[in-house]
This record gives sequence, C-alpha cells and structure tokens, in this order.
Amino acid sequence: MFLWLLSTSLAMAQAQPCPYPAWSSSSIYTNGNRVTYQSAAYEAKWWTQNEIPTQSGEWGVWRKLHDCSTGANQPPTANAGADRNVTPGSATTLAGSGTDVDGSIASYLWTQTAGPGVTLNGASTATASFTAPSSNTTLTFRLRVTDNQGATATDDVTITVTQNPGGGGKQVGAYFTQWGIYQRNYHVKNIDTSGAASRLTFINYAFGNVYNDGRCGIVTRAETGTGDGGDGYADYQKSYDAAGSVDGVGDSWSQPLKGNFNQLKKLKARHPQIKTFISLGGWTWSKNFSRFSQTDAARQTLVASCIDIYLKGNLPVADGAGGPAAGVGVFDGIDIDWEFPGGGGMPYNTVSPADKTNFTLLLGEFRRQLTQLTAQTGRQYYLTVAIGAGADKIDNTEPAAYSQHLDWINVMSYDYHGGFEPQGPTNFQSNLHMDPNNPATGVAKTYATETAVNKLLGAGVPASKLVIGIPFYGRGWTGVANGGTNGLYQPASGPAFGTYEQGIEDYKVLAPRNAPKFYHPVTKQLWTYNGTEFWSFDDATVIATKAAYVNNLGLGGLFSWSLDGDDANATLVKETAKVRQ
Repeated sequence: MFLWLLSTSLAMAQAQPCPYPAWSSSSIYTNGNRVTYQSAAYEAKWWTQNEIPTQSGEWGVWRKLHDCSTGANQPPTANAGADRNVTPGSATTLAGSGTDVDGSIASYLWTQTAGPGVTLNGASTATASFTAPSSNTTLTFRLRVTDNQGATATDDVTITVTQNPGGGGKQVGAYFTQWGIYQRNYHVKNIDTSGAASRLTFINYAFGNVYNDGRCGIVTRAETGTGDGGDGYADYQKSYDAAGSVDGVGDSWSQPLKGNFNQLKKLKARHPQIKTFISLGGWTWSKNFSRFSQTDAARQTLVASCIDIYLKGNLPVADGAGGPAAGVGVFDGIDIDWEFPGGGGMPYNTVSPADKTNFTLLLGEFRRQLTQLTAQTGRQYYLTVAIGAGADKIDNTEPAAYSQHLDWINVMSYDYHGGFEPQGPTNFQSNLHMDPNNPATGVAKTYATETAVNKLLGAGVPASKLVIGIPFYGRGWTGVANGGTNGLYQPASGPAFGTYEQGIEDYKVLAPRNAPKFYHPVTKQLWTYNGTEFWSFDDATVIATKAAYVNNLGLGGLFSWSLDGDDANATLVKETAKVRQ
C-alpha cells in the first residue's frame, strides 16, 4: 500500500504537457482555471487577479499541479493589438502582449516598419507610445516577443492617422453636471431622449474632487465654501426606477453601481461612440492641485488615487453601493480642469510660482500611469484638460510641453465678460473675434476665442488638439440704457436676474423670450436687449459660425457647458454636431 502511494505521488510530480495559457497579471481567474507559469501548471482555488502563482504558498489561491515537460520549446505568441484610427497629433499607445505555453516572455521590442518616422517611447516594453504625425498618414509597427529559451514571434499593427476616424473626425463634447439632477431635473436619460446622445463623441462628468490628503475621493458632503464637498449619492448611490433609467430597467437595492455613473454606463451601451471622462476640479474644487503637484511623490500619489477610483472603479463603500471594481467601465479617461495654474480661481485655492512647470509635470504623470494601465487592461485611456482662454491664463502654463501628453485641449472660450463686472460696461461673454472698439481695458480687452486659438497655435499646440467651448447659457445685466447701441457697451446697475445665479441664465430660458436680437458684425456674437436687460449668448447662428471657423482652421471640434442649459430638443447640441458634416 505504501509503495503504491509513493509511486503514484512520484508520477504526479513528473513533468507533463502544459496546454494551458500563460498566467497574466491583468487576467481574472476563478475556481478551476488553469495556467502555465515558469514551466509549471497551476490551478486557481478561488477568484484571483495579479497574485503570482509561485508566491501563493500552501494556503494561497494557486495550487501547483505539475512541472511542464521539457520537450521541444514551443514558440511564443505575439499580439500587437487591433488596427485602429487616431487623430493627428494625438498621444497614441501601442498595447502589445505575449504568451508562452511552456515558459515565459523574456523581452519585447517594438519597431516601425512603414510610414513617416515617429519617436517610440518604451520600445523595449509591452506598451510603447508616440505622438501621431500632424497630417493624415498610415503607420505600421511590429512587435517582436522573445521567450526564455530564445524563440521569437512577431505581430504587426496598423495605425491610421486621419482627421476623420469615423463619422467626420471632429470632437463634439459636452459637460454633464453632477448637481443638474436636482433643481434642473436633468438626468442622464435626458441626454438620450433629447437626441443629444447620438450626436456626441464625449461627455465630461463635472466634477471630481481632490481632497486635503492629496488624493481623489468621493464623499457625500455639502460644499462649505472651502472646496471640500462631494456628492457620492448622485454619483453612484442614488437608485433610478425604470422610468428614469436610460434602458428602462430600474436599479435593485443590492447592486454596487447606481446613480449617474450607472446611467452613463448604460448610455454608452446604447451609444458606443461616446467616450466619458471624469472632470477633476472645476471652479469650486481646484483647491489642492497646486499643493499636490509640487513633488514627484505627491504627483504619483494623486494620480494613482484618481485612476484607482475612476478608472479601476474601486468606489468607496457607502449606503450599500461601491466596492472593488464597482465602477469599472464608467469612464474612458480623465479631464483635468485646474482653475487655474498660477492663480485667478477661488480665494482658498493653493497657488505657487511653480504651477507653470508643475502643471506640465502633473499631466506627464497622468499620461505615464494611464499608459501603465493600458498595458494591464489592453484598453485605451484618454487624457484632456480644460483651460482658460485668456492670455493671462495661457501665459501661466507651457502649452507646447503639456499638450504632448494630451489627446486634446478643451478651451473654455466663454465667461469673457458678465455680471461679475456688475456695473458693466455690457460686453460679450463668448465672442469669436475681438472688437477693437470694445471698452474693456488691459488683457480683458483682448478676450476672444480667436485670440486664444492664435496664442495656442503660436505656442506650438497642434490645431487638431484644440476643441473650442460653446456656452449653453447667457450672461446679462439689468438697468442698461440704450445709449444708441441697443445696450451694447453701456453701463449697468447690476447683474440681471438668473434662475440659479444672478447674471446667468440657461439658453432654454433665454431663447423663448423673443427679446430683440442683434448680431455684431465684427465679433459674430449675439446679444438681446429689451430696453432694460442685456444678454449675450450663443444660438444656432452663432454656433454655425464657430463651427465653420473650426473647420477652416482644422481645429479639433466643439464642446459645450453644459447639457442642462439646452432645450428639450437638444437644439444647440444638434447645431454643434454639424461641425462633423
């Protein structure tokens, strides 16, 4: 009996064929899944990810089955990824992989085999990156993998650089506000039912916060005026019934992902052309960017925390929702809305003379960690920013340097003038061109979208990376005399009444008023004047002019702030989308 058991045990220990896939740190394994790792076969006992089989131990998740037979070495397999289209000037990642059934991958090497030469970063790793050329072309890259016994395999991938990566090429984006579900009663489902969703290429979710510990986080706490607020309830804890849900299926009490996040995920399932971004910061929550971008260690911690929550989806557990990977797939990228490097935002914001350089370094760290995540998941992740359009804001940054890390730049080409100048003079809030006769002084006199675009192009930013902003709201004054100009460039007694904030009103409220409307021949901006109130805003005519400007210069597209300002038929989104025609 003893001898039989001993011989059986020895037989089990002998090397056997290993027809199992190579273990991968990014793959998920469950009970019974088998893998090959370092010339041995292992079987998972329960759910696992990124736990190395040889370090599992006797009581760990992996059980060793046997060593692999050492017959003729089997060559590895190379996978260079799927062919795809990218836009000119975009930051592009090559996400490759290799497997070896009877060993391990010893090295990777990317080379370019066709097309205009580009500089490959990380060419000796599984994931390489480069900046796409500024004009339409086709590039081919070859990935060579070598196993631990010297056998090799190759695979090619073709990257087509085009202004028209399916459906016109231009970006058509919009911000969705977290708080719009309350007073404005605007929900993710409204993006679909209004007809906006089928026209959009991206949605920025406003906003995520960076807290005093230097990390992204999600809390449910009313804003106290110190930049420490949050609304996890709206984000992923609020339950939607069937009538309020994008797909007509209500949330269950036990599901880990609910709220706006779950609705965005459902919206993307219905409209797969949409990419979603978590927008970090904004006017109220830019307090800590400066403080936690000052050192490499702080930047690494900040970026890792944001990726962990919003892209890896590890949401804080609260009110029965959240948990590990609960939010995976909600967001495709990150939009940094730091208002503003070098100052000019809220009084409580941290500010440093080093913001100019640190802004670039922070974006570089985001790109580095996003590239690493792509290597783990095989998915492409996007990185954008929202920047002020004034020359004073642009001068506090390094556009040529930071733009290399980005897929595109959202230029906030609005809020040039408004009720925050309570006595006026009245002026335009989102004019395309500058009127040399406008009464503003200093740098404010130069505020215009064309001025911002020219400055950024002159600084070395590729035209295709500039996406121009359209306000879906107006800014206005009251107590304005005609002055022979129908209220333009006239003194005011104060900001006009606004439903949610003085001096601001949604397009959907302003448009039906039918106040006398005027279009300025130089600035191409609309204003209305009823004898007392002056409002400046964009309508379909103004947007059409801006779309033509974008196409004439080869810019990247248009985006808007924000969806809840449009009317129920998405009139402005539909006009904005014509930039792709």
